[in-house]
Amino acid sequence: MIYIARIILQTKMRLPLFYLSLPIWFFLVFSIFHAINANNLIPETCKKCAQQDPNLIYNFCVTSLQAAPESYSASDIRELGKISINLINLNVTNTTRRVKKLLECKKLDPYVKACLNDCYNLYSNAGTATKQAMKDYKNKHYKDANIEVSSIIDASTTCEDGFKEKKGVVSPLTKINNDTFQLSAIALSIIGMLS
Repeated sequence: MIYIARIILQTKMRLPLFYLSLPIWFFLVFSIFHAINANNLIPETCKKCAQQDPNLIYNFCVTSLQAAPESYSASDIRELGKISINLINLNVTNTTRRVKKLLECKKLDPYVKACLNDCYNLYSNAGTATKQAMKDYKNKHYKDANIEVSSIIDASTTCEDGFKEKKGVVSPLTKINNDTFQLSAIALSIIGMLS
């Protein structure tokens, strides 16, 4: 009889612990499910983006979006769109700083310096366009966001093309311009899916 009473008492003590641990288990299961969903969302979205735009590189899309810490909590394509515009903003800001630093070099070829000045102006305007694109995107004005992001693509290609106009000149911004182009193409594809 004492043995049975002891078992009942132990069971009653374990039950409250079980009920107390339920919220923790639900949180863990939800977090794992959410992480799995986000991990699938990025490759699926990038696959659609690459199918829409033959210039967009699938692996670049996946690695860029996955590199953003907030992408792991993204639950839908709309959140990925905001992340992609944020990535453009970071890229454009860093590019503007890089160009400004290159312009400080005293030994620049005059033609290269002129090209870099053009790029500086283009990327400065692209910074403004990125901020406006985010406002438009958040307000679901996708057509306007599309126009702003398209102007950023134009800035990157115009910057790069400027260096090609003189034979023998190599652009010091090729990779950066390509990254800007790719990030903008990702955002444009996502905006297109939401329009």
